[in-house]
Amino acid sequence: MVTHMKTTIDIADALFRAAKREAEKRGTTFKDVVESSLRQLLASSEKGAAPFTLKKHPFKGEGVAEGIAEGDWARIRGATYEGRGG
Repeated sequence: MVTHMKTTIDIADALFRAAKREAEKRGTTFKDVVESSLRQLLASSEKGAAPFTLKKHPFKGEGVAEGIAEGDWARIRGATYEGRGG
């Protein structure tokens, strides 16, 4: 019975280099990094990953700046980048 299979995959150069660096950092092999990453991905998809929940980050203030109507995204965007080259 075969317990391992050889295969060839094409991955982006940057991803390959990052995985190699991670393997070196962990003192393991590229193969082990790929296998453990695949196991983690498959295990999370079997469990059903928890849905993303956006955390609320309220701030003190009185709403939008004076002279800008709530929902006026063009003015809000302009004010956000004003004086920053945008």
